[in-house]
Amino acid sequence: MRSKINVGLMAYGMSGKVFHAPFIAANDGFNFVAVTERSKKQAEKDYPGVISYDSIDQLISDENIDLIIINTPNYTHYEYAKKCLLAGKHILVEKPFTATTVQAAELFELARQVGKKALVYQNRRFDSGFKITKQIIESGQLGKLTEVYFRFDRYRNEIGPKLFKEDSTFEASGLQYDLGPHLIDQAVALFGKPERFYKVLASNRQESQVDDYFFIHLAYPNQLNVYLTATLLAADIPPAFVVNGSMGSFSKNHGDVQEAQLLNGMKPTDKGYGVEGQSDAGKLTLVTGANERKVEVLTSPKGNYGELFEAVYQTITNDVPYPITEADIIAQLAILESK
Repeated sequence: MRSKINVGLMAYGMSGKVFHAPFIAANDGFNFVAVTERSKKQAEKDYPGVISYDSIDQLISDENIDLIIINTPNYTHYEYAKKCLLAGKHILVEKPFTATTVQAAELFELARQVGKKALVYQNRRFDSGFKITKQIIESGQLGKLTEVYFRFDRYRNEIGPKLFKEDSTFEASGLQYDLGPHLIDQAVALFGKPERFYKVLASNRQESQVDDYFFIHLAYPNQLNVYLTATLLAADIPPAFVVNGSMGSFSKNHGDVQEAQLLNGMKPTDKGYGVEGQSDAGKLTLVTGANERKVEVLTSPKGNYGELFEAVYQTITNDVPYPITEADIIAQLAILESK
């Protein structure tokens, strides 16, 4: 039997139901103790015995809770994270961790002062598409890397109902703070902090107050160029991953199946969870000695956001280094907050 970490979930909307609660429940190192639900009281029906608090202050005040997951709107992350740390709780904060590097550095330092862990939920490191792309890059099969493209595209021409994403008066609003943390984190996980970067933002939807398109060019040593793009106006979704090198190329059309599976009610413990269909396989093209092309279709490893939660458990319980480092988050936020 492993020691248990008692977990409180700050909200039980889509992210709480889909990206957090199922993985807390599936990991024998966690007890799902409580959640905040201001109106609808659904959590106890889904997870019998879970306490439903009316406010975050009640949740934070629960002395039985060790870890609080902060999955509230972006502009609240800094304030709520600080409250939790001062109350003696470990924290796992959804992306973006904060709006600025100054806020992030303050929270990391505060966590050290109070002897707690401040961890960031960057689940897309555990996507099947990212896993296979990482494997191909680290294998060296492509030779000297020349250019890398990561994309996260959707088609949502309407203005969304979540004001904190669509209203520019809210801190950390817009697409770059919504999807940018995913793509930047994937790039930083593979290649580290860039030597320099260039960013373009645009607003293309009618009456949009925030950016709904971004392009970020990251420049690395040895003339490696990494391009990150996201848009809300891609009717035909392009490949999510493209990597070109001196000896070949790799491409993959889709990032992962986990979100769709979870939204359809699949549980992380169900057979087939995180397993892609053959239509989502990647394509590896290598140049042979005769200057011919060898093409191979590659099935991705299983995607599993449960690996992130296990890393959280090991970091809190056994002080194992967390894979998403403070330096990674500071590098990410430096790009996001830049004008």
